[in-house]
Parts: sequence; structure tokens; C-alpha cells
Amino acid sequence: MKNDRTTNPDIDSREVQRGRHPGDRYVRVKHDPKFQAAGPGFLTVTAAAEQPAGGFTGWVNRAKKILLGPPLSTAQAAHERLTKTKALAVLSSDALSSVAYAPEEILLALLLAGTAALAYSVPIAGAIVVLMVIVAFSYSQTIKAYPKGGGSYVVASDNLGTLAGLTAGAALMIGYVLTVAVSISAGVDALIAALPWLEAHRVSLGVGFIVLVTLANLRGVREAGTIFAIPTYGFILSMFALIGYGLYGLYTGTVSPVPVESAQHAGSAAVPAVSLFLLMRAFASGCAAMTGVEAISDGVPAFKEPEWKNARTTLVWMVAILGTTFASLSFLAWRYGVVPDEEGSETLISQIAALLVGQGLFYYLIQASTVMILILAANTSFSDFPRLSYFMARDRFLPHQFEYRGDRLAYSNGIVTLGVVSAGLLVAFAGDTNSLIPLYAVGVFLAFTLSQSGMVMRWWRRREHGWRRSLTINAIGGVTTALVTLVVAIVRFREGAWIVVFVLPVLILIFIAINRHYTSSTGELATETPLEPSEIKHTVLVPVASLNRVAIQSLAYARSISPNVTAVHVADSPEAAEEFQRKWKRWEHLAKLVVIESPYRSLVTPILAYIDAVDRTHPDDTLTVVIPEFVPKHWWERLLHNQTAFRLKAALLFRPGTVVVNVPYHLRGEGQRIPSGR
Repeated sequence: MKNDRTTNPDIDSREVQRGRHPGDRYVRVKHDPKFQAAGPGFLTVTAAAEQPAGGFTGWVNRAKKILLGPPLSTAQAAHERLTKTKALAVLSSDALSSVAYAPEEILLALLLAGTAALAYSVPIAGAIVVLMVIVAFSYSQTIKAYPKGGGSYVVASDNLGTLAGLTAGAALMIGYVLTVAVSISAGVDALIAALPWLEAHRVSLGVGFIVLVTLANLRGVREAGTIFAIPTYGFILSMFALIGYGLYGLYTGTVSPVPVESAQHAGSAAVPAVSLFLLMRAFASGCAAMTGVEAISDGVPAFKEPEWKNARTTLVWMVAILGTTFASLSFLAWRYGVVPDEEGSETLISQIAALLVGQGLFYYLIQASTVMILILAANTSFSDFPRLSYFMARDRFLPHQFEYRGDRLAYSNGIVTLGVVSAGLLVAFAGDTNSLIPLYAVGVFLAFTLSQSGMVMRWWRRREHGWRRSLTINAIGGVTTALVTLVVAIVRFREGAWIVVFVLPVLILIFIAINRHYTSSTGELATETPLEPSEIKHTVLVPVASLNRVAIQSLAYARSISPNVTAVHVADSPEAAEEFQRKWKRWEHLAKLVVIESPYRSLVTPILAYIDAVDRTHPDDTLTVVIPEFVPKHWWERLLHNQTAFRLKAALLFRPGTVVVNVPYHLRGEGQRIPSGR
């Protein structure tokens, strides 16, 4: 903004300076460095105002600056957007990381029918890849239609109504929390597969990783993209190298595959005997690979311009990489006869890598990249959960705090909330990936279905150019994901999906309750008061424990509000009451005195009872309670004094029709005379 050097008498100081000649005088105006004048009555805060203060607050601000970096101005928001390269790392890590556990989930489900049934893993993986392509095409339509962010919540709300939008929002929130918990727990699994002695620290490692990812995201979107780019691309390269070596080994015969039939367990069923229910269960388990596909559609505003075109390109890259690696690893596991470890001590990728390259340097590089991508996969949720929370808070379905950006232009409240809830979930399930997976896909595919259904309704209503083709694409996506949602909910209901089915309506009811509160409070606050300032009649009460500097200053402040001031003193005996009345004679010109004897030695309760009595006898007055309070220099010194003022403020907080004014007196430390009192 233009600085026209406009002065502001509230913050600018003036000094009269002598000139070189006798009688010369001029006025020098000193501007406060923490503000910049942008016009009459218009100030802009400068970076100097954000410098750490002294004391405990200063230490907190310095630690915050070291961990998160210096604050960013709103004008820098445009520079915090992501390129396609960084966006692939930030928004695709969840989807790409699923190849580390989704193929294994298919095999674990099929293993119930014997190792011969593992041959079905390849066609099941192929069906899931086809589903990926269908959903990707559908979301490409959403990205173009909603260039400012087309998450399932926004699309469903716009086209299907509020209830559908809240259902999509609740489903996405559950999915994002589970994404963090599942990806982190799977990352810990991969780490323990390489270093088994860490098994005893599974939960603490998971919580620690969540804390690290939370801090990285609090530093800002662009910086998080820089941090996560190298591990993400390292994982992609290591997977393609492993797949390429595995395919080369099959082609040349340098690595001999182990036929599945030779490893078949005794008494296992033949392949044709596999039930349809088991195939559906394996398909539902493998659909965990689909989580994160919607992330780019949700995060379109995070891209550099042109946002929707860059988002579409990134979506194509992500699905191509995801589909290739997922299908290839499933194929290699089948061709090399790799049987998943039912006890979970070694992951599928670890087994494939050990078989192909042995447990050498390349093996540990693959494990390290897998651990990193699984941990960083949580970053996708940390990018999209706060943005979803922002949209829902904007529509008054979540607290307004989720609308505000933090020091680093990130939605800090959403980031911290996601970190706390996902860490709690990880602890509750003891970091067991297999226990978390059944909860995973229901919410995600429900959100897919509502988003695609909303797009179908949009094309039907607007009938824009090319609407028939777009409607067909989204209709196919909606029907497909609806069928998958139904399959996952039925097959995995008893394994934990019932929790999601129960939590969804609870969240929706919470959203509705929040919205009703905001709607009613806005209506009430918008009502104009019929009173003019001159019509307000004050009755002021000042609780006084002893006649010290704090009390006298509070009484003087109360007199500046109204001449109708009453000092209230609580005494625990008649003798103490008489003694206080004797001392009061010196200050009786300030206010009238009411002494309350409290034979039960309580302090707050008699004051509250007196306030109620005054309120009943003066119902038309504005009742103001002025509370004196002295504040020690150090925080620990507060423990040396009782907290009567704090307890009284807390008791009056929810009392309607009462104005509470706190008059603090800050002690200056050594040499300061501390007034006697309670």
C-alpha cells in the first residue's frame, strides 16, 4: 500500500526541536515502527510487530519461529502455490504409497482359500486399475467444472443439497484421518520389516512420525512440497527399478519364480472353489489403492495458474504411475510365488525385493524409500483436510477457527486437529495396519459416489457444451463407485466398517448443530438495540478484599464509569468486618460499602449471591462487576496467591446481562511493595 506518511496521534509521538537560529522551532514526528500509515485512520502492521516479545510469550514465539519459520504476509500467498512437480509430491503421495500395502491386502484375503487362490490377484488388480481410470476420468471433469476446488463436499452441496454435502464432508473427514493413521502405521511396518528390533516401539514411532509431518505442514504448503519432493520421487524411481528388474528376471530367467502350486498349503482348496464372497472381499481390500485419487480435485486452488489445467495434468501423471506400479507389483508377486506374511512381520515389497536383489544395499534403499513415502503419504490428508475444514467452516458447519490461516499461510487449526485425531486413532488401534484397513475404504468411496452423482446432476441441469459426454463419464464413475461402496460396506462390515457407518451420522448431526448455533446467534446479534448511550443506567459493583493500591485503582476506574458504585467486602467474622469498616472511612468518598459476613468462610459464593440480589432489585440497570487483580511478574508466583479473581470471572462468564471488567495491576518484581490481601 502507498505510504503517504499520514500521522496518527494515537501511535505517533511528537518532539519539539530547536532550529539553528534563535527562536526556530520545528516538530519532529516519530512513527511507531510496528505500523505503517496507509491513509487517514488506516494502519498496516509491519514485520517489526511480529518480532518475539519478552518473557514466557517471547520464548514461545522464538521456538515457534525456529520450528515453523518466520510469519508470511498475505501478499505472499500467490508465491506459496505449487508447481505440477511439487503438487505430484504433495497431493499424490497418499495414492502412490498405497502400492506398498494394497497388493498385499488382496493376497491376504485370497490366502484364506489357499495359495492356489493367489492367482486371482492379477485379474482383481486389473479390475481395480480399470476402476482407477474410470474415477480419474470422472474427476478430470470435476476439476474443469470447479477450478476453485471441487471436493466432494463442494460438488455434492452445490448439486445434491446440504445433506448430501454434509455426508460427503463427513465421509472425507473420516477418510483423511484414516489415511494418516493407515499410511503411518504401514510406514512403521516397512521400517520394522528392515529393523525388527523396533517392534516394541511401534506406537511411539507412529505418533512421532505424525508429529513430524504435522510440523512440516505447519511450515506452509510450498515448503512442505519441497521437503516431500525428494522422498516421493525416490520411491517412484525405486519402484520402477524394482519392477524393471523383476520383469527382466522373468524374461531372461535369471531369477527363478517359485510356482504357487508348489508352495500350496496342505488341504487348501483348488482355484475354482474360491467363493464369490472371498473374491469380493479381496477386491474390497485392494480398493485401498484408490484412496487419495480425489486429492488433486480437492486441492485445485493450491496449484499455480492455470490451476485446473495443471491439476488435470498432475492427475494424469498420478493415475498412470499408480496404475502401473500397482498392477506390476501384483503381477510380480503372483509370478514369483510370493506369499504374504500373515503375521505381518515382513511386507510384500520387502519379500519381493529380498527375492530379487537380496538383502543388500538396494534392498535397504527400497525399504527406506517405502518407509518415507508411506509416512509422507499422510501429507495428502494434511493438505486437503484443512481445506475441506475451511469450506465447511465458511458454510458454518464447523467452528470459524478453521477459516483462518496461520503464520505460514496454512490452515493451522485444521492441520493440528488432523494430527491430534489421527494420532489418537493410531494409539487406539496399537498401530496395527490390518485393523485399520477395514475402516478405510467405505468413507472414501462414499465421497467418490456423491461427487460423481453431483456432477451428473450438474451436467443435466446446465447442459453446457459437451454435456452428454461429460454426463456419461461421471455417470459411469458414479455407478461404479456406488457398487464398490456397497461391496466394501457389506464385506467388511463386521471387520470394522460398522464403525464408519456409525460415526458418519454422528458427525452430520454435529455439523447441523454447529450450523444452528451460528444461525441463531447471528440472528440474535443482528437485532438492533433500541437504547441510546445516554439511556444506559449503570450499577457498578467492585469486590474488594483489602484496601491496597489494586483496590483503590479499581474503585477509581469504576467511578469513571458511573457514580453509582458499591464496594463489596466479604469478611469471615464480625471482628474482621468491623476492622474493615474502620479502615474504609478514609475511602468512603469513592463509593458506598457493603460488608458481607461469611460464617462458612467462602468468598465467591456470597459475592455471587449479592450480585443476584442487586440484579433483582435493579432489573433495568446495566450491572457491571469490576474485578481487581494483581499479576505477579513470573508465572510461578501466581501459585503463591489464591485465585479469587479468576474464580469470580469464571463464575460470571456465563451469567447473562452482566458486564465483567478486569482491572489488572502488574507487579514489577523486586523492590515493589506487594500489597497485603487475600
